[in-house]
Amino acid sequence: MKKKSGLILVNAFNKSEEMMYQPRRLAEELTALGAEVEVRRADFFPVATGGAEGFRCGLSGFDFIVFLDKDKYILDGLDAAGVRVFNPPRAIEICDDKMTTHIALAKTGIPMPRTLPGLLCYDPSEKVKNSTLDIVELALGFPAVVKESYGSLGKEVFLAHDREQLRFALERVKCRPHLIQEFLPSSAGRDLRVIVVGGKVLGGMLRIGGGEDFRSNIGAGGRGEPYEVPEQTAGYALLAAKTLGLDYCGIDFLFGKDGGMLLCEVNSNAFFRAFEEVTGVNVAKAYAEHILKSLG
Repeated sequence: MKKKSGLILVNAFNKSEEMMYQPRRLAEELTALGAEVEVRRADFFPVATGGAEGFRCGLSGFDFIVFLDKDKYILDGLDAAGVRVFNPPRAIEICDDKMTTHIALAKTGIPMPRTLPGLLCYDPSEKVKNSTLDIVELALGFPAVVKESYGSLGKEVFLAHDREQLRFALERVKCRPHLIQEFLPSSAGRDLRVIVVGGKVLGGMLRIGGGEDFRSNIGAGGRGEPYEVPEQTAGYALLAAKTLGLDYCGIDFLFGKDGGMLLCEVNSNAFFRAFEEVTGVNVAKAYAEHILKSLG
């Protein structure tokens, strides 16, 4: 039987050791399972349109592609070319936009923080109106979290304790897609990262922020501890992954004041280095096995 050939595609400007850990580990595990795997940065313009061909995708010679990026245009090209991609292009695009993720999951019954989509501004000289602040204060109260819809590692996330801080945060992000979300004091500085692969929960990692930071991201200076995922939370994680069509994901849950958990974000390309080190779970192997099993 012919070996399965695959490509692990990473960001065109991806050079850091932390960023390359994930593709390297996946390549190791896929190779160990008998696949032929190549890791490349997407800096060779794999998709083009126009000219005599009309459309060209230079990645159609592989049995599968693991796409460890969020480049919408390459994803659209891979989808148009009919290439088998992990995760599916549409699933990655939904997860890349945090507000779109919340909308996609809104009718599933999964508990989530109250969230308002940010009002997009096209004129930087326009000021955030007092009526906007009134609506946010009435709907969410203070503190409130303001975050960009596109972003990773806890960047461009602000905690507004009052109207003036809210005004400042909204002025900063008003010309970029963003959202405003209720703050859960019961989860300040900590959350639960759950990894799902192929419809199975691999485990959980409690993430604890550093110092007084209300964020809990490992990339922002936090630390991780193994954590047993409650049965109900595991069910929510599986439902979210299924609803969004994800083969692999890291789902972040916040701790509610009543002891329940609320889904905060779904990461289609969640880093798993810290998760593997903290929990001892071989995430890369589980993902590699799922990919090859999916290909038959």
